[in-house]
Amino acid sequence: MPMSDRSLSGRAAEDRDGLAPVLRIMGLWKRRAPRLAAGAVLSLLALLAGLVLMGGAGARMAGLAFGGAVVGLVLLRASGVARVVLRYVERLVTHDAMFRALADIRVWFFRRLAGGAAAGLGFRRAGDLLSRLVSDVEALDGLYLRIMVPLAGACLVLPFLVLTVLPVDPVLAVIVGGLFVVGAFVLPLAAALMGRREAAILTHRLADLRIGVLDLVTGLREIRAFGAEGRMLAHARARDAALLRGQARQARLLAVMGGVSYLCGQAAVLAVLAAILGVGLGSIPAARGVGLLFLVIAGFESAGGLTRAGALAGGISRAAARVVAVGESDGPAVSVGTRPAPAGTDIRFEQVSFRWQADRAAVFDGLNLEIRQGARVAILGPSGIGKSSLAALLLKVASPSSGRIMLGGEELATLESGSVRQRMAWLSQATHLFADTIRANLLLGRPDATEADLWTALDRAQVGDVVRALPEGLDAWLGEGGASLSGGQGRRIALARTLLSDAPILILDEPATGLDAETEREFLTTLYDVTAGRTVILIAHRLVGVEKLDRVWRLSDGKAVAAAV
Repeated sequence: MPMSDRSLSGRAAEDRDGLAPVLRIMGLWKRRAPRLAAGAVLSLLALLAGLVLMGGAGARMAGLAFGGAVVGLVLLRASGVARVVLRYVERLVTHDAMFRALADIRVWFFRRLAGGAAAGLGFRRAGDLLSRLVSDVEALDGLYLRIMVPLAGACLVLPFLVLTVLPVDPVLAVIVGGLFVVGAFVLPLAAALMGRREAAILTHRLADLRIGVLDLVTGLREIRAFGAEGRMLAHARARDAALLRGQARQARLLAVMGGVSYLCGQAAVLAVLAAILGVGLGSIPAARGVGLLFLVIAGFESAGGLTRAGALAGGISRAAARVVAVGESDGPAVSVGTRPAPAGTDIRFEQVSFRWQADRAAVFDGLNLEIRQGARVAILGPSGIGKSSLAALLLKVASPSSGRIMLGGEELATLESGSVRQRMAWLSQATHLFADTIRANLLLGRPDATEADLWTALDRAQVGDVVRALPEGLDAWLGEGGASLSGGQGRRIALARTLLSDAPILILDEPATGLDAETEREFLTTLYDVTAGRTVILIAHRLVGVEKLDRVWRLSDGKAVAAAV
């Protein structure tokens, strides 16, 4: 097995699927239960009308051909109209219910992602998140539309077939019922078990391809600069080829299982024909037999998609596991508080210890730190020492494993997270500008801000004149990541958005990263001039000489050491 296959199978073995994730997804659909149930009922009624129509049509044709009782046209017309109407309404209801259920999952997914420790700290790969949010969530519609509803239909068809054939010929009823059980239940289950491992690997391969393509697109400038187009394209093609190989294997499994299921239906048809001809089975009346023949054909056709659904069930289960896994392994659980944040903004770390995961090294070990209200302090240290982790603890996207953090004299763990974040504004090295207007980007910080408030914030960030010079002003389109502006201008737009917040605590996490030396000094000078009166926590790996600070700490060995200002 190639190295990529081994790694993928290892990941598939580590990420156990099964019923638990599927049940969790179904639990998220509680609000849509009435619509989902209505869709299932309509589907069963449409299926029942179809069976009555096919059985009646066959009996009428046989009666006209061989003589005997003829099924009335009223029944045929009623069942035919009912089938068409019910099928149309059922499609509307089931798909509407499924679209709403998938929307609920996406909202839940985003909330879990946004509330998780890894949400804003870059611990997740964008391509993997995109695959989970798009491919995996979309795959979940098969749980209801391809498995649950057709399975309920098969449970209706089986007794209907058996009870209809039983008075005519008990042996034939056993044969038809047994073949239906094999085709509608046994084969789909076997396909699910056989395709489970391959479906898990296929899901990961699709995610890997998305990650590779996204890296290729977003890093195109660097790829060209280093002449690595051929290598990166080869990696993407290799992932695409691996995905195609997996899809081919799954297609072969579908073809084999589908063929066997089809043969079960044909065997049932042959059994009915044999009974009509009196070959190997007790002879049944031709008129009655033709009606049963039509009914058997319709019944097996209704369950024909279950074998394919069974082969895809492993992928659906794996998709469910990947969706519900969001936020569950991002790091330590975040404490849930209920009290509002106090008015005071004194901050104190008392013997705080913290690590992201049990198998990772400790970030802090007995950290003590005190920041008085209104103070301007710097937290210095090299990359990876824990500076961003300190911001994560303050913003309550992570909780310490021991010790406590105090805000305004009250323990942070007891305070409601949203209330805490309203007291803090965060400007990071990766502050994102959305592909939207300048106005929309600014209103993210304060949706109720007036136009005058927006211009005031822009002027304080010393970017107001730049925006005024644009033809569309506040309604100018920024482009993805603020591409229409220079790095310094984009960072000032982000600063203006932060300044719109009335939060008394400002956390600056490497806010000038990526700017040239002169732009960095100008930006930091502006920043310190416009944040007077607030508590400012500057997180950086070095100072540039324009900072206006009351105190400086350096992080080392999980502790904070006071340094000279």
